[in-house]
Amino acid sequence: MVKHHVPATPANYALWYTYVDQTIPELNAEVDAILKDFDILPPVNINTLYRNHIAGKAEVSLHELKHNMEALVTEVSSSMTDAISDTSQFSKVLEQSFDGLSSSLGSERNPTLDDVMPMIKRLVDEASDIRHSTDFIHGQLQNASDEITRLKAQLAKVQCNAMFDSLTSLYNRGAFDADMTMFCDAKQPMSLILLDIDHFKKFNDELGHLFGDTILKGISQRLKQACRGGITAYRFGGEEFALIVPNKSLRVARQMADALRLTIEKMTIKDRKNGTTVGNITASFGVAEFVTGDSYTSLVDRADQQLYDAKRSGRNRVMPF
Repeated sequence: MVKHHVPATPANYALWYTYVDQTIPELNAEVDAILKDFDILPPVNINTLYRNHIAGKAEVSLHELKHNMEALVTEVSSSMTDAISDTSQFSKVLEQSFDGLSSSLGSERNPTLDDVMPMIKRLVDEASDIRHSTDFIHGQLQNASDEITRLKAQLAKVQCNAMFDSLTSLYNRGAFDADMTMFCDAKQPMSLILLDIDHFKKFNDELGHLFGDTILKGISQRLKQACRGGITAYRFGGEEFALIVPNKSLRVARQMADALRLTIEKMTIKDRKNGTTVGNITASFGVAEFVTGDSYTSLVDRADQQLYDAKRSGRNRVMPF
């Protein structure tokens, strides 16, 4: 894991253990292909591999997991019951009762029922108190079991949402930050493409935010189609997107950006309000290549400056030219 810059997290340990154990050949094949191309496992790829090969299988075994949780709760409950039954108070009552009974048996007269009844009553009362305490703890543990199940489902949803943009289904800014940091720290060759939809505010103002959302989804779909060979697309924020292009030069990344620009330029979207078809949707692009000494900030700043130059030069173009 250290060799390939894989962070030490529970999910990564599960993924790497399964890889070493070679129990899922498809997983091993995908990991080997990524390592061959990049010599590292980017966080986005790790999450995809985990979701496809590890988490998916775990969800199928959800009933078994729930059963194991219940068994654990039962075991803990049993241990606590044993501990309660062995409290100092109950031990003290037992000791006093046996002492009293021994004294009665050792006396010159035989003990009567009236002699032992108070001791029996006290034992019954103490046992009843402990039973009530045990029932309460059982209830508490059952509630805890229910809460564990609920939190597990909630955690799975949060983990998924934490990496993806809900509108476009692209990876979000958090995923971008993690991947960019990893690539820069590992000094891996790559290029970065930033793009911004031209005059997006005008579409929102004139046609409504729902139509604006449709534009975002349409462009996102075209970005996904371009994600081959390890390329990953992200919603960078608002109407701005990013693509990390591993092992590609500035020239190749620029060619890719220009192809995307032409694809977006040909987009048409139907306005459901009046049935008309809207075109003239364009985007501006800024491209930068990782160089020795670059950090996350310097590389993003350079791509962002190129994007700004593309906007200033008339939009619907790729910079550097």
